[in-house]
Amino acid sequence: MQVIRINLICFLFSISILRSSTLPVFPPFSYQIALLKYSGGGDWYANLETSLPNLIKFCNDNLKTNINPEQAIVEAGSMEIFNYPLVHVTGHGNIIFSMQEADNIRKYLLGGGFLHISDNYGMDQFIRLQMKKIFPDLEFVELPFTHPIYHQKYDFPKGLPKIHEHDNKPPQGFGLIHNGRLICFYDVECDLGDGWESYEVHKDSPEAREKALKMGANIVSYVFMPTGNN
Repeated sequence: MQVIRINLICFLFSISILRSSTLPVFPPFSYQIALLKYSGGGDWYANLETSLPNLIKFCNDNLKTNINPEQAIVEAGSMEIFNYPLVHVTGHGNIIFSMQEADNIRKYLLGGGFLHISDNYGMDQFIRLQMKKIFPDLEFVELPFTHPIYHQKYDFPKGLPKIHEHDNKPPQGFGLIHNGRLICFYDVECDLGDGWESYEVHKDSPEAREKALKMGANIVSYVFMPTGNN
């Protein structure tokens, strides 16, 4: 396990070196963001073609990150998950983690990894149960609008932007917090992942897509930035 986790550990070590800086400093080498492949019948591949690639390009262009432009796909139970500092989860339906997969994700998150879940509409009732399998003692808490994740390069004083209507409820951002560290961010009634898609997929307005990409960039910045995220 120690050997397998070396990439994530190296990432965290490089971040710790930069903690004395007050400027946005990113390591001079690429990391990769992964999309989680899971079982249960839900469409983990819902936004496979353009969503994460568009977000990565936006971050590299605007945050000056050096993220691999190709997304990775990682299975929930794979040891390869430790290669990725940020893993994205989305879909519309059922999602099931085996006990081995739940344990794997738990070790990944406790080891410094970060999970972003974007409800593509219909996965809420399933993902909450599965996250309790991973962390039985943790509850999703709604993050206040003052949380740093809303105030990275881009300022969202009212929290998440509304991208798709779903049930016509306000968007909400929830988090799992372990020992004071946000380890999972979950957007509900927002659909950030759809907002990152290319225009021809959902034909969202340029304004909506820009807001989605900026909020996505804030998440990336929150995970990759060395300071100000507690």
